[in-house]
Amino acid sequence: MVRRLTLHPSAEAGARTVEDKGLGAVPEWSLDDLYSAPDAPELKRDLERIATDTASFAERYRGTVAEIAAGEGGGARLADAIRAYEALEDLFGRVASYAQLHYVGDTTDPARAKFFGDIQDRLTTVSTDLLFFELEINRIDDQVLDAALSDPGLAYYGPWLRDLRKERPYQLDDRLEQLFHEKSVTGRGAWNRLFDETMASLEFTVDGETLSLEPTLSLLLDPREEKRKAASDALAQTLGANLRTFTLVTNTLAKDKEISDRWRGFEDIADSRHLANRVEREVVEALVEAVTQAYPTLSHRYYAMKAKWLGKDRLAHWDRNAPLPDEETRTVAWPDARRIVLDAYGGFSPDMAEIAGRFFDRHWIDAPVRPGKAPGAFAHPTVPSAHPYVLLNYQGRPRDVMTLAHELGHGVHQVLAADQGLLRSQTPLTLAETASVFGEMLTFRALLKETADPAKRKALIASKVEDMLNTVVRQIAFYVFERRVHTERREGELTAERLGEIWMEVQAESLGPAIELKPGYETFWAYIPHFIHSPFYVYAYAFGDCLVNSLYALYEEAHEGFVEKYFDMLRAGGSKHHTELLAPFGLDASDKAFWNKGLSMISRMIDELEAEDRKAGEPE
Repeated sequence: MVRRLTLHPSAEAGARTVEDKGLGAVPEWSLDDLYSAPDAPELKRDLERIATDTASFAERYRGTVAEIAAGEGGGARLADAIRAYEALEDLFGRVASYAQLHYVGDTTDPARAKFFGDIQDRLTTVSTDLLFFELEINRIDDQVLDAALSDPGLAYYGPWLRDLRKERPYQLDDRLEQLFHEKSVTGRGAWNRLFDETMASLEFTVDGETLSLEPTLSLLLDPREEKRKAASDALAQTLGANLRTFTLVTNTLAKDKEISDRWRGFEDIADSRHLANRVEREVVEALVEAVTQAYPTLSHRYYAMKAKWLGKDRLAHWDRNAPLPDEETRTVAWPDARRIVLDAYGGFSPDMAEIAGRFFDRHWIDAPVRPGKAPGAFAHPTVPSAHPYVLLNYQGRPRDVMTLAHELGHGVHQVLAADQGLLRSQTPLTLAETASVFGEMLTFRALLKETADPAKRKALIASKVEDMLNTVVRQIAFYVFERRVHTERREGELTAERLGEIWMEVQAESLGPAIELKPGYETFWAYIPHFIHSPFYVYAYAFGDCLVNSLYALYEEAHEGFVEKYFDMLRAGGSKHHTELLAPFGLDASDKAFWNKGLSMISRMIDELEAEDRKAGEPE
C-alpha cells in the first residue's frame, strides 16, 4: 500500500521528514554532507580535481614504484605515495557514494539513473590511470618491501599491504587489468543496474491492490493467513512473469564470474569472495558443515514445533514467518523504534548510543517506503572524510525495529573504523556483520528483559529464533544454492525451470519436512539481490551471527574488559585479520567447535521453547 505522505522541511537544508499517520515523523536523509545536488558546483569541482590529480599522480609514480621502494628513504617515499593514493581514493569514493545514494532514492527516475550511470562511467574511465599503483606495489620484491616497512610511516599501512599482497597470485598484467576495469561498466555493472531497475518497477497485485516489492514481502508477516497466501501468490505471479529476464541476468553474471575466475586462476567458485573477505576457505567450509549438519536440530525441529502452535501438520511456505498467536503485532511508531534501539545500545555502552544517536539527529537515515526506492536495507560507509548513511524501508513492524538495530550496528562500526583512514578501515564482510548482529542481540535482550508475561516472552523468543534461523540456516542455504548454480553454469546455461528445481531442493533440505513448499515458491530465488550484486556474500551473515552468539555469551559471563575489547575490535576496521581480532576473546574461527558453540545458543533457545510446551501440556 502506498501511503499518503506529507513532507516537512527540517532545520537542515536537504533533510526532510515524512509524516505517516501510523508511524509519526519518519526521516529522509540529507546528502548535503556529500553534495547538495547532482549539479552542485562542489561536485563539478571535485570531478575536475579527480581528473587533474589522478593524471598528476600517474605522471609522478607510474613505472617507478619498485624503484622508489628500493631507493634511499624508500619506506618514507612509498608511504607518501600511498597517502596521496588514499586521498584520491577518498575523493573518488565521495563522488561515487553520492551518485549511488541519490540513485537508490528512486531507481525508476530516468534522470537519477542517467546521473548514476554517467558518474560510474566517468569515474571508471579516470580511475584506469590508478590501476598501475597497486599492481606495481605487488611487483616489489619481498625483501625490499620488508626493509622499507621499517619506516614507521609505511608500517602504518602494513595491514593494507599485507592484504594487497594476498592478491598477487590472481593479478593480471596492466593492460588486461585495465580491460577488466573499463568493461565493468558495460558488463557486471550494467547487469546489476538492469536487475535493480527491473525489480524496482515490478508491481504485485494483492487483493486488488497494487504494491511494490517491500510492502508485498511485508505481508508475509501478516497475522491473517489469507493475506499471507495472497501476497505469496502475487510474488509468484509477478516474478514468474519476469523469470526470463532474471534467468538471463543470473546466467550472464555467473558466466562473467567464471571468466574472471578462470583468467585470474581461482580454483574454487567462491575463492574470490573468500579472498575479499580475508577468510580462509577452510574456515567457511567448517561453518557450512556445522550449519548443514545442524539443520535437523535447528530449523527442522523449530518449524515442526511452530506448525503445532498454529494447529497444522505442516506449514505452507507463506506461513514460515507468520506471527504467533501471542506475538506482538502492533505498529511501532518511528519515535518508539528510536527509543527502543538507543536504550538497548545505551545499556551496553553510552558511547555506542551516542554514536547511533547521530544518525537520527544529523539526518543520516532514509526510512520511509517510497515508490521506486531501492528495496531492503543497508548501511553505506561512504568515505572516512564524510560519514555513513542508513537506508531502511520502515513499516512499523517489530522486525523493522530489529532491522533498524542491525543497520545502526553497521553504522556505529563504520564510524569507529573511519579513524583508520580509507585503506585500513574497509572491513571484510564476515566481520562487518558482527556489529550489526550484535546490535540486534542487544535490542532483543533489552526487550526480553522488559517482558514479564510468559506467553509474550515465548513469542518474543520464538521471533528471535526465527530471525536467527533466517540469518544462519537460510543464508547458508542461499550459499549452497549459489554454489550449485555457479557449478552447473560452467557446463552451460540454466533454464528458469532448473534454477527453480535447485532452489526447491536446497530449501526443502534446509527448512525440513514441516515446511510445505507450495507451487509458486520455485520463483522466489529471483528477488534475492545478493545473488546478483555480491556472489557468495550470504555466508557472512551466518559467520556474523555465530560469532555474535559466542561474543554475547562472554558478555553475559562478564568477560573482563569486554566492552573495551569489543570497541577495539570495531575500531580496527580492516587493519587486523580475524584471528587477531578474536584472540583477546579467546575465540578461534578455524575451529569447528567455535561454530558449534554459536549454534548451540540457537539450540538452547529452541530447548527453552520446547520446555515451555511441555510445561503447558502438563496437567495441573
